[in-house]
Parts: sequence; C-alpha cells; structure tokens
Amino acid sequence: MIFVGYPIWWYDMPSIMYTFFEQYDFAGKTIIPFTTHGGSQLSGTVETIAELEPDATVSDQAYTVSRNDVTDAASEVVEWISSLNLSE
Repeated sequence: MIFVGYPIWWYDMPSIMYTFFEQYDFAGKTIIPFTTHGGSQLSGTVETIAELEPDATVSDQAYTVSRNDVTDAASEVVEWISSLNLSE
C-alpha cells in the first residue's frame, strides 16, 4: 500500500509525478492518492494514475483539500485515514 501525495497544478499532477510513475512499477500494490488544490479538486488524476499504473489498484477514496483549508484539515485527515479501514 502506497500513499502518494501531490499538488494539483493547472488541473493536473505536476510533470514530475508522471516521471515518478514511469520510473517505478507498482504492479500488485494499492495506491492511495491525496492532493492539495486551488479549486479543481482531484481533476481526474486518480484515473490518470490508474492509466499509468494498470497493474496496480488505485483507491477511489483519494483525499483532497483546498490550499485555503490545509491548516485546519488535521481532523479531516484523521477521519479519512480511519475511513480507509487499514489493518495494523
């Protein structure tokens, strides 16, 4: 299980994230994305990751938070992680 965080820039992942997914093979892994954004939410990046990593499972429970709300998001992040039902 791999948590991958990135900002949304101009409705997409930064270019370095494409390089990251090209460089590493996540076959058989579960990828759980989380992002910050300026208003565009996830912008289809969960689907993009699924296309880039076809042999991985990409969680549809990605987390995103507005750049304006990051400083107050701690409780939301805790709730999100709890909702993933991760085993210890």
